[in-house]
Amino acid sequence: MKSRRLTASLAVAAAAVAAGGTAAATGAFSSPDPTERAVRTALEDHHPKNVIFLVGDGMGTQEITAARYYQGVRSRLNVDGLPLTGFDTTWSVKPAASAPYLPDYDPDSASTGTAWATGRKTIDERISQGPSSAIDVPGQNYTTLLELAQREGKKVGNVSTAEITDATPAVLASHISLRGCQGPEDMDECASEKKDAGGLGSIAEQEVDHRVDVLLGGGLRRFNQTITGGKDAGRTVVESAKRKGFRYVTDADGLAGLRRSRRPVLGLFNESNMSLEWSGPAAATGKGGAAVACTEDERPEGEPSLAAMTAKAIGLLESRRGFFLQVEGASIDKQDHAANVCGQLGETVAFDDAIGVALRFQRRNPDTLIVVSADHSHTSQIVAEDSEGEDLPTGYSTNLLTRDGQTLTLTYGTAGYGGAGAGPVAEIPSQQHTGAVVPVWAKGPGSLAVLGTNDHTDLFHTLGG
Repeated sequence: MKSRRLTASLAVAAAAVAAGGTAAATGAFSSPDPTERAVRTALEDHHPKNVIFLVGDGMGTQEITAARYYQGVRSRLNVDGLPLTGFDTTWSVKPAASAPYLPDYDPDSASTGTAWATGRKTIDERISQGPSSAIDVPGQNYTTLLELAQREGKKVGNVSTAEITDATPAVLASHISLRGCQGPEDMDECASEKKDAGGLGSIAEQEVDHRVDVLLGGGLRRFNQTITGGKDAGRTVVESAKRKGFRYVTDADGLAGLRRSRRPVLGLFNESNMSLEWSGPAAATGKGGAAVACTEDERPEGEPSLAAMTAKAIGLLESRRGFFLQVEGASIDKQDHAANVCGQLGETVAFDDAIGVALRFQRRNPDTLIVVSADHSHTSQIVAEDSEGEDLPTGYSTNLLTRDGQTLTLTYGTAGYGGAGAGPVAEIPSQQHTGAVVPVWAKGPGSLAVLGTNDHTDLFHTLGG
């Protein structure tokens, strides 16, 4: 019934808008239904003051469904509060001397992130640069959403549970040919882009040089590396940030104590990626074994949650001209690669908590656009609980005991299989991404743009490009 009411309301409102009558369109929404009110806002206003883009890395339809089912099939996730949904294709391109570039159907996070950050396609491994003849030949630098927001006088933020120099956060505030060139000492394969060669430097250096207002995540080891060129040669990236006026925090208490200021913030809470929220049984070949529950609340007290980082970032970024904020739940992907089902589910639930933070802010500030998506799809699949022995899918599987008291079986099968009973979790090869479309959810001014099936490059325009 709700679906039919929404379809009818959209049709009436769209006709009214086409006739030039926003008042008539408003009148079409007399119902108190929250979805219909959200659609009215989306129809009447296409220019959000604030934009919050939340990326669940590797969070395809199977990953979000598994997190839902584990908590009970009738559980309502925060992402369900986003009334408009669609799908995005995510393909990247292959190297070539010039256009046209052939499609690569199974992309990585660098190329997909570049797609929404710049509105343009590129090759895998590349950060906000165009394609070129080979992976080791830098491309043309592309303007990013973060750079455009800064030109408009908006504050900008970048939050991740990965190293903040990892591919997804990197696409906003850096331009480099290879995603692995994260710190000054990681630049061997990007030698022509080093500062002492006249380039922009590593990802960490560029993020600081961009003076991102709020930069929160892991990756301290990259920022403790020594800069080799430019005005800050001989300083670490942290020291460079402090010289540029950044406030620097390294734990949850330090983050909580920050107050709004004109000075930017650099928060680094782990040497590498931030710690996982949940742990549990390793995936295995052959029979999945008895169903067991995940162990929750595993994150160390000194590390802030993604929800806490999101809330603090929003509080620090609020301003008269508005803000742009990207939030990444990074280790959904990383634990999917490792076939670590509890790690994956815990990170998905933590990401959904961050969506809840954004939604609460949006309810108080309806001029805020929220968009949630994934950079690419991944390997995990929900399969029948009686799949065992010869009938078990080729790959690694885990049986989980859900809050409904039932068995939820997830299998991972994109990285080969060593035979029945082979290998502890440390020997499981890295699972591969998949090329399926990814879901997109949205609420707020301009959110109608996500309806239907689009491409990740279209998100650039939806998000303000």
